Amino acid sequence: MIPFEALLPYAIMGTLLTLGGGGLAVVKAYENDYKRVRFGLDRWDRQMMERDFRLTGKVRGQVDNAIAPEFFETNHVRKLQPISKYLF
Repeated sequence: MIPFEALLPYAIMGTLLTLGGGGLAVVKAYENDYKRVRFGLDRWDRQMMERDFRLTGKVRGQVDNAIAPEFFETNHVRKLQPISKYLF
């Protein structure tokens, strides 16, 4: 028979790992407006996320209006070309 004192460290480790993983899942869901995390994003997805952010103020927000608000034309984010790492 195994003394139960030997199982206490494993119970503590399992509990802490479960709480840590659950905490990270909650934080990740909170950052994404309680939606699933996006993965495998390509250029089109990033462009649509930027457009949604400019329209709604949230990356995950969407609007069903057919006509964009007036401020949509003036809040353009200037796109800069990244500096090549081979220049220096």
